[in-house]
Amino acid sequence: QVQLVESGGGLVQAGGSLRLSCAASRSIFSFNTMDWYRQPPGKQREFVARLTSGGLKIYADSVKGRFTISRYDAKNTVYLQMNSLSPEDTAVYYCSARDGTYWGQGTQVTVSS
Repeated sequence: QVQLVESGGGLVQAGGSLRLSCAASRSIFSFNTMDWYRQPPGKQREFVARLTSGGLKIYADSVKGRFTISRYDAKNTVYLQMNSLSPEDTAVYYCSARDGTYWGQGTQVTVSS
């Protein structure tokens, strides 16, 4: 069993930045994919970004050019750097590993206008 714990969420003004972290209970090196998803208020969960074991990065069109996914294997951690935030980015952000096999509990991001 793998536990994923997200952190770094909070309240930020539009145009600001946040960095989310997803810490895994064991090595993430063997995971083929590490993903970030988000669920805006009253909406379904949606894909945000993916980092494959081979280093490929995939982003949703809505965040491309503003968000960056990265990993630090020594700390078993995946990051989501979020810049130029807008109120439309307000959501609970979730970390996921191995094509959705494992999920974190989520961290709230609120962007004020």
